[in-house]
Amino acid sequence: MKREYNFSKAVRGKFYRKGAELSLPIYLDAKLQTQLERIARKKGREIGDVVNQMVKKGVDLLEELT
Repeated sequence: MKREYNFSKAVRGKFYRKGAELSLPIYLDAKLQTQLERIARKKGREIGDVVNQMVKKGVDLLEELT
């Protein structure tokens, strides 16, 4: 890294997009991913749908417990 950076020609908010949605990458343990892929195939669904459903149910359960 440099000691100093020159931001005199920088433009604030150049890449800001109001209302933009951010998709976070989620990294699963290899064994868990294999299990979820098998479940998704059995249900005829995408693994992302299965993971989202599982996380939603987990969040609902956590909210009930608190």
